[in-house]
Formats: sequence, structure tokens, C-alpha cells
Amino acid sequence: MKKQTSQSPGKILGVQEVPGGVLLRSEQAKLRVTLYADCVARITFTRDDEFDDFSYAVCTTPSACEHKVSDTVDAVSVAAKFFSVQVSKKDSSISIRSTDGSVINEDEPGLPTSWIGEQVTAYKKMQDGERFIGLGEKTGPLDRKGAAYQNWATDAFGYHGGSDPLYCSTPFYIGIHHKTVYGIFLDNSHKTFFNFGASNNRFSSLSADAGEMNYYFIYGDTVDQVIENYTWLTGRMEMPPLWSLGYQQCRYSYYPDKEVKSLAMQFRERNIPADVIVLDIHYMDKYKIFTWDPVKFKDPAGLVSFLRENGFHVVVMCDPGIKIEPGYQAYDEGIAKNVFLKYPDGKPYSGQVWPGWCHFPDFTKADTRKWWASALKQYVDIGVDGFWNDMNEIATWGQSLPENIEFDFDGDPASTRKGRNLFGFQMARSTYEGTKKHLGGKRPFNLTRSGFSGVQRYAAVWTGDNVSYDEHMLLGVRLVSSLGMTGVAFAGYDAGGFVGEASSKLFARWISIAALSPFFRGHTMINSKDAEPWSHGEEVELLSRNYIRLRYQLMPYIYSLFWQAVQTGRAIQRSLAVDYPFEPRVFSGTYQSQYLFGPSILVAPVESTKDVCKVFFPPGKWYALHDGTLHPGDTESYVECPVHRLPVFVKGGAIIPMKQAGVNTADQFEKLTMHVYNGDEPTSFVMYEDDGETFEYQAGKHATRTLAFDPALSKITLGSVAGAFNPKWKLLEIVFHAFKLTKEVTVNSRSVGVTAIEHSFFTPLEKYDPFNDSESMGSEKATAITIPFTTDEINITW
Repeated sequence: MKKQTSQSPGKILGVQEVPGGVLLRSEQAKLRVTLYADCVARITFTRDDEFDDFSYAVCTTPSACEHKVSDTVDAVSVAAKFFSVQVSKKDSSISIRSTDGSVINEDEPGLPTSWIGEQVTAYKKMQDGERFIGLGEKTGPLDRKGAAYQNWATDAFGYHGGSDPLYCSTPFYIGIHHKTVYGIFLDNSHKTFFNFGASNNRFSSLSADAGEMNYYFIYGDTVDQVIENYTWLTGRMEMPPLWSLGYQQCRYSYYPDKEVKSLAMQFRERNIPADVIVLDIHYMDKYKIFTWDPVKFKDPAGLVSFLRENGFHVVVMCDPGIKIEPGYQAYDEGIAKNVFLKYPDGKPYSGQVWPGWCHFPDFTKADTRKWWASALKQYVDIGVDGFWNDMNEIATWGQSLPENIEFDFDGDPASTRKGRNLFGFQMARSTYEGTKKHLGGKRPFNLTRSGFSGVQRYAAVWTGDNVSYDEHMLLGVRLVSSLGMTGVAFAGYDAGGFVGEASSKLFARWISIAALSPFFRGHTMINSKDAEPWSHGEEVELLSRNYIRLRYQLMPYIYSLFWQAVQTGRAIQRSLAVDYPFEPRVFSGTYQSQYLFGPSILVAPVESTKDVCKVFFPPGKWYALHDGTLHPGDTESYVECPVHRLPVFVKGGAIIPMKQAGVNTADQFEKLTMHVYNGDEPTSFVMYEDDGETFEYQAGKHATRTLAFDPALSKITLGSVAGAFNPKWKLLEIVFHAFKLTKEVTVNSRSVGVTAIEHSFFTPLEKYDPFNDSESMGSEKATAITIPFTTDEINITW
């Protein structure tokens, strides 16, 4: 008799309709299909008596939606509005089809979901030409086909272009084939594996080391809709504070306090905008969380006050390791309140990290989350409103966390095998919920290195300890774009690289790219060359100032993108695969790092060593940001890219709200500028404003305004302002790019004269070696009008 190496569910023996779907009993397992919405179905296999319905990732419950259960001789199906889930009675295999019967996703024939020991795997037939994108923080190419990945939160110091796994685990991918897109989210926090045809030509697969095969099929007409539906399931961020979108300066580490003050004043004296100074681990007393070094930081409240007076917010490092030291308040309280992770015999787990031997809070326990929140209050009390969750994979020396550690899981204990991928996520949750409570209605900024699906509800994510070389710069771009496809819209990387030392050209190029990313921070490690915007000499300082100022000019546009992400979960930094999933050139090695920053700005990241690069222009018209040069869409062109000129282009039809740069995001100006680029198709953009710091926007105290351009009517419409927030602008400038306007336009039936201007977004680049370039950063002939700002509808025709 052949020895059985794997176990499949077998034949379906019983069928029972349940709310939202169907429960099936097979020879070896139970299977449940549940509709969560018209566009989301949960498919779960278990060999246990009961299903495990606990999830930290999923924050919604099934919504009643119309469906039909059919039970035939061969199959049971649950038909929803957009698709049907069919279960074969012969072997419990799954087929998901569109309403016209076309296959969207199906199990590989002959290989239904099955177990090998505890490990459970779903084998999926690869459709002809199918591509796979997503999975969040994963190295490798944009198209995941032909590769395999695992999710197991790992401290990946100095990782390389093929490293896997990294810090964050977001087990969600998007499949693309035959003009069809769909998503699969595997909600299982054990070590999981995704294989998209690596080392086989028959199937892709998703598997978990233990637990249920529990995945969600997510439908959408577009990639954007799939992401929106996925974040409906796993949640979306709240509006971050406006200041957190500005430039943040970090180093491992700035100390003592006088160096921190000097750093702040350097930014102000050099007129380089910045909002945040980040204090890395050396602000603590011997690396102990909730303490300050008594020599290097004698007066932390005074330091924070000084920085706030000079327009800076403070972000402090928060490591989870609590030093084992009787008399240390955090340790004593942790023992007394029973908050630490334990072995099965009840002894707290001990691991070595920066402070030495430490215990670690169990953030899956409600009492621990409350304790952590109370401990963070001391930071808030002195004015700190930004928090950086680091080393939370859990990172320990030795990098081998025992798998018998017990996590509480809010009353349903489990081991490290189930808890490790969730530790950073739940730490970020604890930090966010705790500081939000203490800030009295103000929004905290929260950053994390590790997380799981749903972490976007509580924190921004940065891509960890990257390395100062060109490949890593482009890798970071793809990581952030991929995180955006898994719901983490607020993401970024350490500009300039954390490990090693960037050359002057590399630093300049990296700053220019990072200025057009969701999270913007410069950071480097100890015992390395200084990595502030002025550290590489005058020419790099000028270039850095130019691109940092550009980000601040774009802040009305950027802030509006964050609002859209809050509402829909959609990416801010958008891989071209989001908007053009069926365009093969998007996935080529030449263009896979390109992205859209919002709907209107195309960024073509390029190595610092190149002066010419090839760019793919999607359909439409594209204008070079620097000088207005027109590039037709659906083409590939070589463009010049000297270090001072990052290839950035604006889409025809775009309306981009901008302002003056200022020294930080709090600077107020009277004039709002709308840059309008001529195009052939009607377009619109919703501009969003609120107070930038409180949660009052959730009660309607915000302002939205639809900006629309109709080329057929030669008309721009700025809709009336909706909402209870009153914008502070006094003047409104409209800048027309590539329009042939010579004398006047009509504004609400009144003639207004048009002024010809020489427009540039940048300070001229003077003749510096080694660039030896006397041209400006770029300028173009444009026209403009300036009118009084009003919240009423404004119609501009010509």
C-alpha cells in the first residue's frame, strides 16, 4: 500500500447553508465559504472541530449581500454579484469564476488544498500569461512570477537585492491575466510561503506552516479597486499629522543635546525646510526605553521645548526590550503587572539586545497594551508627539527566537510560531493607541519597522537598514511601491542609505527621489560620514534644498493624496502596474522602478552614475517638470538625467495645487497656486484641507474642492469648497502650462488679464564643479492669472 505523504480534504459529504455562504463537510476536513461583501469571499479549510475566526488583520465583519447557493451532483457554488466560488464535490477543489463563466482563479487540477503534516497548501493553476504583484516588503522584480517568498519577520540588517524574508509580513498579492485582476490575502500569521512557479511549471501556491488554510478572494475591475477592497477588509490609516509629511532628519545617533540643537539651527540658517528631528537609541540611559541619558540629555523637556520653538517636532526611538534590572521602573512594573512574554513553565523569556538581557512585552495581551500606553505618557508630557517602533521583529542577538514562547492572543494563547509575525504589528498598535489617548485630540506620528497586514491602521512603515549604493536606492523604490499595493500607503526608506557611505552624487540623487515618496527621512548609522543635506558640499546642498523645497511646494497636493489613501486605501506612490497592469513594458527591468506619485506626477528613478536614461511614457501627454518639454504617451524615449535633473514628468490635464515652500509645514502663506497642464482628456482632482493636527476632520471639519479641466470646452472649474473647515488662502494663482493664452481669460464671466511668466520650480543651479553646468534647473514659458481666493465655484474659460 502506498504511503500517504499528503492529505487532501477528500470528497464532499455534507452541505449546509449558513449566513453569507455555505459550510461543507468532507472526508478529512471542513470547508466554509463566506461572502464578506459583493467583492470579497473568505475560503477556509480546517481539520479541527471548530474554525478559528480570530484575526488581528481583519477589522470588518461580513456584510449582508445578495447571493445564491447551488448544490448540484458535481459541485456546490456560492454566486455573488461579481463572481462565484465553486467547490468540486469530487475533491473539494476551488474554482472562482466571473459572471460570464471565465476563470479568475482556480486550484490546479488534481492538487486541491492539502496538508503535509501541519503545513497546509493551496495549489493554484497559473493562467496563461499570468503575472503576480504585491506581497509588500519583498525584494526582487515587480512581477513575482518565477520566484518564491516567505513571511517570517526578520531583522535583516544590510539586506541585499535577493534577501528574503525582511521585516514586514503582508501576505497579499494581486494576480493579473486576460484583462482580469484579483487579490488573494492569506490571513494566517504562522510562517507562510508564496511560490509563483519557482522551480516548477505547473502551479503557484500559498502555504502556512500550521493553522488553517484561510484566504480571502478579493475582486475588482482594476488593481485600484482590488487594493480598495483589501483595505476595506484590513483597514486604512487615519490622517497623519501634516508635519510628519515634511522632511525628517535622523542619525544613529545625534547626541548630546547641544548637537541636536545645532543640527536644528543649521537647517534654519541654511534655509532648508525640515519638520522633524529623530532621536535614535543614544538619547536613552544605557539604551533603556522610557529613560533619558542623564549626561547627554540632562533636560529633555527643555530640549523638546527648544526644538518646538524653532519649528521642529521630535520623534523618539521605542525599542521593545526591557532591561532585566531591579530598580528600573519599566522592569519592576512589567514584572508586577505580568506583561512579559513567557515560556510554557511561566518564566519570562529573556533575550539579548541593546540594553543587555531583556524581557519583552506581550502586545497581544490587553493589559500589556494598557501598560505600554501609560509608560509612553512621560514622552507626551514633555511635548514628544512622534514615535519610532524599531527592533520589533523581535530582533535579538543570535536572531533565533525560541518557538515555544507563549503569546496571550487576547485570551487564546499561542506560540511564537503564530505570534512572531504579529509582534511588530501589535507593538505599533499599542504605541499608536496609547499616544493617541494621551495627546488630547492631536494626531501622533507612528513609524514601525515590522508589521503584518493591517499595520497601516496604526503606523507608517520604513524599509529598515538599507545600504548606500545605487541598487539599494532603486530597490527601496520598488519596496515602497509594493507596500503601497498591500495597503501600506505611508511608507518610505532611509534616503542616502543607512549602512555605508553614499557618494555625493548618490546622496543628491537619493534625496531627489525620496522627496517624491510618501515618507521622507534622511538617516545614516554610527561611525559613518555625516549625511545631512549640506554634508557633501555646496552643490549637493543646493540640489538637496531644491528638491526638499519642491516637496514642501507640493504639500497641498501630497496632503490631498493622503486623504485619498485614508478614504480608499489606495497607494500614494503607485507602481505603473497599478494603472497599467496589462502593459508589458511596465514589468521590464528597464521600467519596473518607475512610479506615479499620485495620479499626475511620473517619476523615473535612475542611478546616480547615469546621465542619460530610457523612460516609458504611458498613454497621454507628459511634460518635463524641469522645462516643460512635451513627451507623447505610449512611447519610450531617452532623456538626459544629470545628477541635478531627476526625470520627473507631469501628465497632461493635471491640476496640481501648490504653495510656497517655507521652513516647515506650519508656515502659512496667502497664495495658493494651481498648476494646470494642457491635455486632451477631461480630468479632475480633489484637493483636501484640514487643520493638519487634530481629529476634528472626522467630525466634518475639513474642506474638499474638486478641480476639473475640460479641454473640449476650454474650461477649468474649481468647485465650491465643501466642509466645515475654512481655508486661510487670500490669493489664488492659476499657472497655465502649454496653453496658447496671450491676452485674457474669463473668470466667472469677468475678463482677467494673462501674464507671461518664466516659470521654474527650482533655484537656478550655478556653475559648480564637478557638474560644470551653468544652465538653470529648468524653466519654461507659461502664463498665469492671480485672483482673490474664494470658496465659491470658480469657472475659468478662454
